[in-house]
Amino acid sequence: MSASTTAIRVSNALSQYLGAEAESLLAFKAKVDRSLLQLPGPDFVERVWSHSDRNPQVLRNLQAMYGHGRLANTGYMSILPVDQGIEHSAGASFAKNPIYFDGENIVKLAIEGGCNACATTFGVFGSLSRKYAHRIPFLVKINHNELLTYPNKADQIMFGTVEEAWNLGAAAVGATIYFGSEESSRQIVDVARAFARAHELGMATVLWCYLRNSAFKKDGKDFHVAADLTGQANHLGVTIQADIIKQKLPEINGGFEALNMGSSSYGKFDKRIYTELCSDHPIDLCRYQVLNCYAGRSGMINSGGASGANDFADAVRTAVINKRAGGSGLITGRKAFQRPMSEGIKLLNAIQDVYLDSSVTVA
Repeated sequence: MSASTTAIRVSNALSQYLGAEAESLLAFKAKVDRSLLQLPGPDFVERVWSHSDRNPQVLRNLQAMYGHGRLANTGYMSILPVDQGIEHSAGASFAKNPIYFDGENIVKLAIEGGCNACATTFGVFGSLSRKYAHRIPFLVKINHNELLTYPNKADQIMFGTVEEAWNLGAAAVGATIYFGSEESSRQIVDVARAFARAHELGMATVLWCYLRNSAFKKDGKDFHVAADLTGQANHLGVTIQADIIKQKLPEINGGFEALNMGSSSYGKFDKRIYTELCSDHPIDLCRYQVLNCYAGRSGMINSGGASGANDFADAVRTAVINKRAGGSGLITGRKAFQRPMSEGIKLLNAIQDVYLDSSVTVA
C-alpha cells in the first residue's frame, strides 16, 4: 500500500492532528520486523502471560486492566496517572485546574475518560477506595520523588507498603526507578522486592523506567530521551518482573556512543543497534524501546508529556508512534487534568481513538 493510499484511509481528524507528518508516520516500515514482537491483541494475557510464573490472581488483575474502559479487550491501554501532586508539587500541578486538589476528581476523570485504570497515590485511593475500587482498576504508585528536600535530589522513596495497596483494593502497583542516578542501585533492590511481594498478593506491576544523571546531557543534547539508553532501562525493568513498562517517547539516539567518546568509558554497545536495529525515524526509535521489553512480552506504554499549546496533536502523534511501533498504549496525565474536565475527557478519547482505528496498523 502506498503512502498516499494509507493517508486517505485514515479519518480526517487524525490527518489534521498529524498534519505534514501524516504520510511519514502512517506509511513507515520499521527496520525491526513486527514478526519478532509479541504484539498487543485481545488475547494478550492468555497468549503471553499465561505461560509465565504469574499466579492466577495476577493474571486476573492484568486482564481486569486490559478489559476495562473504551479500549477493553483490544490489548491496548489508556491510563490516567496523577502523582504530580508529590512529584511536581501540588501547587504547580493543580494551579491551572484547582478541582484536582480533591482526589475524587482524579478518579472521576479516569472513569468518565474511559481509561483502563487510574494511577495515583496512596492518599487519593485510601480516601476513596470503598467508593471506587469496584468501578475502575486502581494502580497505586508506591514510591515518589518528594521534591521538598533542599536542594532537590533525584531519588525515589517508598511512601507505603505493598500490603497497604492490596488492602485498599489495588489491581496493580506502580513504581519509578531513576536509572543512572546515584541512588539507582538501592531503588532497583527496593522495587524488585516490592514487585515480588505484589505478585505474591496477586497484583500486577508497572514500572516508570526513567533516567536521571546530569552526564546524560552532553554537547547540547539530552540523552535522557535517547532510544538506546531508555531501551536499556526498559530491559532492566522487565528483568525485575515489571508486567508493564512506562517510558518517555524517545527523541534521539546515540546515548551510549556519545558517552563513550574521547577518554570516557560508559556501558557497552554494538554499533548495529544504530544501523541495523534502528534509524532516526520516531517509530524506529520507539520500536527499539519495545524490543527491549523482551520483544513486547511486557507491554510498553509511553507517557504523554507536559501540557502545552498543542496537546491534542501531540497526544495523538505519540499514540500513533506508540501503536505503530508495537507499543501497548499511553499513560497521559498533565495534558488531561490541566484543563477543564470535559476537555480532558475529549483528549483521553482522542488518544483512545487511535488504538480503536483499524487503519493505524503496526509498522
